[in-house]
Amino acid sequence: MPQLEVDGAALTYDDEGPRDGEGVPLVFVHGWTANRHRWNHQLAHFAEKRRVIRLDLRGHGESGGAGVRTIAELANDVLALLDHLGIERCVLVGHSMGGMIAQTITLAHPERVERLVLVNSIGRMTYSRGRGLLMGVSTLVPFKLFVATNIQRAFAPGYPREEIRAYIKASADTPREVVMTLYGAMRAFDVLDRVGEISVPTLMIHGYHDIQLPVRQMLRMAKAYPDAEVRIIDAGHELPVEKPEELTRALDRFVRVPA
Repeated sequence: MPQLEVDGAALTYDDEGPRDGEGVPLVFVHGWTANRHRWNHQLAHFAEKRRVIRLDLRGHGESGGAGVRTIAELANDVLALLDHLGIERCVLVGHSMGGMIAQTITLAHPERVERLVLVNSIGRMTYSRGRGLLMGVSTLVPFKLFVATNIQRAFAPGYPREEIRAYIKASADTPREVVMTLYGAMRAFDVLDRVGEISVPTLMIHGYHDIQLPVRQMLRMAKAYPDAEVRIIDAGHELPVEKPEELTRALDRFVRVPA
């Protein structure tokens, strides 16, 4: 797989599909402790007719690099990859933390984003006092237990346990320093008061059973967007792997709508 060196990190990425295909390229950004393969279904579908880019964020999957303390630093990595590939404008799709990165890019460089898709993502992580205390205490438990607890609760009730265990193992393989540093970056992320500046057509797709980033927080954010379409699907937080076909169909409809 090709790699790009960016500020001490070797970023692994895929660049597939016809360069002269339909529309601008689709760029997929995964979430915390995940990797670019979260988008396998979407890559297989869209790369037949248009250019598709996906990457492993620094410290994730097959990419190297240490953790960073802000979402903006991850956004700079994605922008560096787009510059390297000569992509001036794209449809930007982000899941969870990837959606935070996508919003950051759109706010800083709106000219580079034709359409925005946020999958199980929000503009500000908000907790009650009790939940905030619980989240803080959770960082003190052994690392593998911390990861297992967070990944287990990311899936809707009834999702196959053996598959959840595989995702827990893959997440725990992400370096501890990367996991914990970015956990802090997500908790500090806050663009909710600025999302009204995002005027590009936006699709927000959320799992009804998402308890990591509850749907009510997404709906609060959606009201501030000037041009947002909302879809709620019977899934948890890991929509790209829980309901990949439904996600792909929703994306396909959205990108085909005339601008």
